[in-house]
Amino acid sequence: MFFKRSQPVPPQKKDEPVTASIEKATVNVLVGAKQAERLAVEDLRRHVDEAALGFKTTDELEPITGLIGQDRALQAIEFGTEMRSHDFNIFVLGPPASGKRTAVTAQLQAAAVARPTPDDWIYVYNFEEPNRPKALRLPAGRARPFAKGMIDTLDELRTVVPALFEGDEYQARRRAIDAAFEANQEQAFEVLNTKAREQNIAILRTPQGFALAPTLDGKVIKPESFEMMPEEMRQEKQRQIAELEKELAEMLSKVPKSDKARRSQIAQLNEEIARRIVDSALDDLIASVADLPNVVQYLHDATKDLVRNIAIFVANPEEEAGASGIRPPADTARDPRFRRYMVNVFVAQPEGGAAAPVIEEINPVYGNLIGRIEHIAQMGTMVTDFLLMKPGALHRANGGTLILDARKLLLSPFAYEALKRSLKARDIRIEQPAESMLAMTTQSLDPEPIPLDVKVVLIGERELYYMLSEADPDFEGLFKVQADFDDSINRHNGNDLAYARVLASIAKQHGLAPVDASGVARTIEEGSRLAGDREKLSIEIGRISDLLREADYWRKKGGRATISRADVERAVDANIQRADRARDRSQEVIDRGVVLVDVDGSKVGQINGLAVLQLGRFAFGRPSRITARVRMGNGRVTDIEREAKLGGPLHTKGMMILWGYLAGKFALDIPLAVAATLVFEQSYGGVDGDSASSTELYALLSALSGVPIKQGLAVTGSVNQWGEVQAIGGVNEKIEGFFDTCKARGLSGNQGVLIPRSNVQHLMLREEVVQAVRDSKFSVYAVDTIDQGIELLTGVAAGDRGPGGEFPAGSINGLVEKQLREFADRAQKFGRKDTGNGDKPVTS
Repeated sequence: MFFKRSQPVPPQKKDEPVTASIEKATVNVLVGAKQAERLAVEDLRRHVDEAALGFKTTDELEPITGLIGQDRALQAIEFGTEMRSHDFNIFVLGPPASGKRTAVTAQLQAAAVARPTPDDWIYVYNFEEPNRPKALRLPAGRARPFAKGMIDTLDELRTVVPALFEGDEYQARRRAIDAAFEANQEQAFEVLNTKAREQNIAILRTPQGFALAPTLDGKVIKPESFEMMPEEMRQEKQRQIAELEKELAEMLSKVPKSDKARRSQIAQLNEEIARRIVDSALDDLIASVADLPNVVQYLHDATKDLVRNIAIFVANPEEEAGASGIRPPADTARDPRFRRYMVNVFVAQPEGGAAAPVIEEINPVYGNLIGRIEHIAQMGTMVTDFLLMKPGALHRANGGTLILDARKLLLSPFAYEALKRSLKARDIRIEQPAESMLAMTTQSLDPEPIPLDVKVVLIGERELYYMLSEADPDFEGLFKVQADFDDSINRHNGNDLAYARVLASIAKQHGLAPVDASGVARTIEEGSRLAGDREKLSIEIGRISDLLREADYWRKKGGRATISRADVERAVDANIQRADRARDRSQEVIDRGVVLVDVDGSKVGQINGLAVLQLGRFAFGRPSRITARVRMGNGRVTDIEREAKLGGPLHTKGMMILWGYLAGKFALDIPLAVAATLVFEQSYGGVDGDSASSTELYALLSALSGVPIKQGLAVTGSVNQWGEVQAIGGVNEKIEGFFDTCKARGLSGNQGVLIPRSNVQHLMLREEVVQAVRDSKFSVYAVDTIDQGIELLTGVAAGDRGPGGEFPAGSINGLVEKQLREFADRAQKFGRKDTGNGDKPVTS
């Protein structure tokens, strides 16, 4: 707005007080100077012409299955997917609730169709090293049939082996071996017994073994009768008995060897029968995997072990039950006797699957990612075996793509390092975290690693990506593809229609009523509001989806067939109402005069600044009084917020820029002999950001010039050292925050907000504010420079330097410079007086 004073500015005396000169001065604003602009209604909110959309409801539109305006990110995902190198993994970064996870999954699944189905993997018992289970690769779809084939084989052996070993053929051959052994023993004993009888000696069987005694007429001679025999006869009998004992001992010594030979013959018989049975049982299974040498070799090893341990199939269940009375289970798969012959199907592709897997692990803890080895309690200790090994997400995604939430991954102990270790080694090793930390464990396994060929996609926020890039030297070497999703897309007719198709997709996905053209128009406007830019549309699909679902709720309450503008508006208002308790309390303390904010009148060195408070996803603007006081000093502008340690670094930077502007504009040939203090009044929390730097500068200029500032105006915007007003964030919330305060006090038509001109493109104000501007009850002004702003705030021209290098008398800049020169003169006089030496003045 352009302000004029009709009377010329009278000349001022050198020592005339500034306040007196203000009262006497009238100012002419320089003709042709660029002014602050009062924005028109159409600049405050970009509306959508529902008639121009070209449809009545979203039922007429073809839903969009992917994202719009994300070509860069989707091309990056396509490249990363097709680039099969192990280190070209993908990090998807972007805002939450943008639909990126759904879009990424859809694109990866579409790409997976063109890739071959990966192989199956199984773990089997290692008969040579039981604690090191073997990993076997099988073509896709063959792991489960193979595992079932092993169980079928065991079932067959469990039935056939007892029957065959109890059959007539086996029993006859077994008896023949036993009979031959017994016949040999009896023959040898009979020869010795005959020889003893010929010598009148009897071989007697006693509990303690064999005994030899002399006989007479076939009867054993009693000891007392033997003693009565002639000495020569007794000695002869003793010699004969000794020789026979020697022969008996020699004969008995041959019995174990003979029995060993018998047992060997029985073992050979058993092995012959067992091998015949096992070979017959495994023939079909071996034939089914004849094209897989590693599996065939395992079956040969299993055959040998089955033959050696064939007795487990003929054990008496009663004997197996033992003292506990627990019988072995009828189900072979659950019988502990046969666990070593089972197959642990680790990865089995779905039946009929013809694509690479796309796996999303929603809980990427260490065990869920790498796999784990479980333990069971047995006889007071924790034990495990290869069947208690469980696969992780890397196993299931092997040969395809694994999607992980980056934040959850980093929050899971050991998981991120394990993922990197697997990607670099290109294999998956199942190790327990305690083992990697050299902690003591119970019974452990060291399974063979499985080769890894997977594409990992991490999804997270931009801050997380940049943090990992800076802090982790391995990160960029493993995640070389950056898929960056935009927060918003450009707004034009084509994207408006595409946005409508997204709404059609949301309505269809969630079973909502169709959205009519007015509802689509209002949702598009809200999309611009969420983007904080009238030229952009937010693609936070999650928030848009929530908005439509709530609008559908209000549609149902109203009994309407379609979602209209009124429903969307109601949903927006209701969402704000649920979250605005803090805003209401903030406004209440202003209305009750607890927090001092003026919305009318004029005051020197006092101005209304605007701040934004962010509470979760809800943000609102709040006006704050900013005051400035000046006096003669040493050129220091004191930021009370910083001195009280309530000001952040960006706020401090703004204050330094403010000082640079003052020094560069007004202290070219004089010392800046001013001391100023600036503060956010009644601010009890932290202050950061430079969006109040122009506001603080206006307050300082007012304090230096003595010209009051209109309190009906509030200001936001940062400033550079040349006095240019720069864009800030949260412009809509800031304007609406001051509007609410003015509305509560009563709109006078003289109230408004000054914003940087570069922020006009971001305006998407509430309809209530737009209507107030339309009714000339409120105003929004766009400024480019500090000079434009101070003219609007004070009604006095800022003033430009003339040909003589001086500002016009009575202008804001002229008054400021005059005051600064007076401070400099006083400081110089004070310095002379203080030193008592006129030749050596003290300057600040």
